[in-house]
Amino acid sequence: QVRIVESGGGLVQPGGSLRLSCAASEFTFSTYIIRWYRQAPGKEREFVAGITSRGGVTTNAADSMKGRFAVSRDLAKNTVYLQMNSLNPEDPAVYYCHIDPGPGDRAYWGPGTQVTVSS
Repeated sequence: QVRIVESGGGLVQPGGSLRLSCAASEFTFSTYIIRWYRQAPGKEREFVAGITSRGGVTTNAADSMKGRFAVSRDLAKNTVYLQMNSLNPEDPAVYYCHIDPGPGDRAYWGPGTQVTVSS
């Protein structure tokens, strides 16, 4: 059974930072595309950042996120991270890890981790 574990969410004050983690022992992250998405209440799920099997990174260039989010990975720990800085009231959402093996194969979603920004 696939078990994806996201952690690191929680309550943070405006301007603060959080680092989310995504781990899944059933997958070797060096061979998958790992993406982070978020979904706020009443809104569609949106792409935040991703890292390819070769380590190439992409982040959402929307003004709401630009320059504040960074994705990285530790292959020794088989973990992908999402560093989020300068969090603001637009950022609260459930953040999801998405594991994508590529075309033709099933992708997997984690259960999500809640991020709340409040003073």
